[in-house]
Amino acid sequence: QVKLVESGGGLVQAGGSLRLSCAGSGRTFSRDTMGWFRQPPGKAREFVAAIRWSGGSTYANYADSVKGRFTVSRDSAKNTVYLQMNSLKPEDTALYSCAAAVIIATMTDPTKYDYWGQGTQVTVSS
Repeated sequence: QVKLVESGGGLVQAGGSLRLSCAGSGRTFSRDTMGWFRQPPGKAREFVAAIRWSGGSTYANYADSVKGRFTVSRDSAKNTVYLQMNSLKPEDTALYSCAAAVIIATMTDPTKYDYWGQGTQVTVSS
């Protein structure tokens, strides 16, 4: 059974940091594009960050709202992707989910991802 399991969410004050993890099992995700999405309360799911292999190295893409504050990375040996979130703001409050895409052209499009985790809640207090 293919699974993605997120962890690391919680309650943090504005300006604080959290590190989310997404552990994969059931198949190797080392060559997949791995994305992070979030869904704020009462709003639609939105792209946060993604990472993929490109020419023997990794390429990362970020939403404008998180550039300079969030960093996506991966440990292929552990089949795990991370999202380091710094300088958190109340507007970052959301359910954060990771996703994996075997073949993808548009990293920001959630409909192009094949596997999804259940999500981990991040709440940032002001």
